[in-house]
Amino acid sequence: MDLDGLKVVVLGAGDIGSAVAHRLFREACAVVIHEDPKPTTTRRGMAFADAVFDGRTSLDGIDAVRAREIAGVRRVLAAREAIPVYVRPLGPLLKEFAPAVLVDARMRKHGAPQVQRGLAELTIGLGPDLVVGRHADRVVETSWDGLGRVLTKGASLRLKGEPREIEGHARDRYVYAPFDGVFRTKARIGEEVREGQEIAEIGSTVLTAPLDGVLRGLTRDGVPVTTRTKVIEVDPRGAGAEVRGIGERPRRIADGVLAAIREWDRRLQR
Repeated sequence: MDLDGLKVVVLGAGDIGSAVAHRLFREACAVVIHEDPKPTTTRRGMAFADAVFDGRTSLDGIDAVRAREIAGVRRVLAAREAIPVYVRPLGPLLKEFAPAVLVDARMRKHGAPQVQRGLAELTIGLGPDLVVGRHADRVVETSWDGLGRVLTKGASLRLKGEPREIEGHARDRYVYAPFDGVFRTKARIGEEVREGQEIAEIGSTVLTAPLDGVLRGLTRDGVPVTTRTKVIEVDPRGAGAEVRGIGERPRRIADGVLAAIREWDRRLQR
């Protein structure tokens, strides 16, 4: 089914939102990513988030470029060479671009789910505790249980206590901000680290590697963070660490988003 030119806005340039935008761009959709001016994204090697800071980045063969104005969004879309990442308030983008589809891929796990329904003809929610018909028109399951399944009624699964293990390590792979402040680091994604090694600091508090491995996730230097924000992730697999490209979970979620759009489009064509 041809989705050529279908206008889509994806909220969030993290690994999930980036995988969704990447998939829809390959389907010839006119896709725009909306992101904050200083995102706290950690898995930047698996996302388009660095376009916000550097102006351009690449993910699995597709580029994304920062667009500060609606006119810039239109120019990037017309050229069909990259995905525009818009970093100004969402309201004007929705008004001027008028997307047919909006995908909330911000994966806000700890805040109350936000209602997106009504912001576009089709709204799709990603994340835990989202109710179809309330928060969005469709919900795609993001838990490993039922990953990528499109929900047309009911709600997505509640947030589970622990992330999926990698070589016996689950939540202990992560470091969270102990309080509000500006995250500072000279480390880089993909660096090998040792347990206890200094990685970053917030104010006068030093944040260290929780275990031996490779830096898979690292919030960008100079970004303000709040308490409990995930800022560091270590992959314990060493040379086999997955730090760049689209991962399995984001890819399967993106496939679910595409399936939801195709099903909606088929109904419109009847």
